[in-house]
Amino acid sequence: MIIRDAEPGDETRWRQLWAGYNAYQEAVVPDAVTAATWKRVLDPAVPMFIRMAVLDRKVAGFALCVLHEGSWVAGPICYLEDLFVDPAARRRGIARALLEDLMALGKSRGWSRLYWHADGGNENARKLYDSFVPADKFVRYRLSLG
Repeated sequence: MIIRDAEPGDETRWRQLWAGYNAYQEAVVPDAVTAATWKRVLDPAVPMFIRMAVLDRKVAGFALCVLHEGSWVAGPICYLEDLFVDPAARRRGIARALLEDLMALGKSRGWSRLYWHADGGNENARKLYDSFVPADKFVRYRLSLG
């Protein structure tokens, strides 16, 4: 398995995985937003990036992240916004490898923290995440503005 940054040639495969992720989340992301997201992750001036998990020469999963500043720390904070593994490639350690890759990347780049939200009903994901760190006490509130 290789974990690497997204490359321009990954767009078609990423869009397939992205569609699967959105179907799982029961979300509809407009095509224009998907296109804008892909454009942003390839722009080095934008603090958004994707790490791709390549297994058997095929992209099998991704982690989409956003770096941002924080008021309680000096170093950047990495928000793991989306993580998805192709259902046909699950149970092969891909999600764990993506998380471990982000941890190593963060340590090497001076990030202060890595965090993410989890679907409370996704027991498999929660079991994996709990093996890294217990969930904290915070509850998420989300107010749409557009």
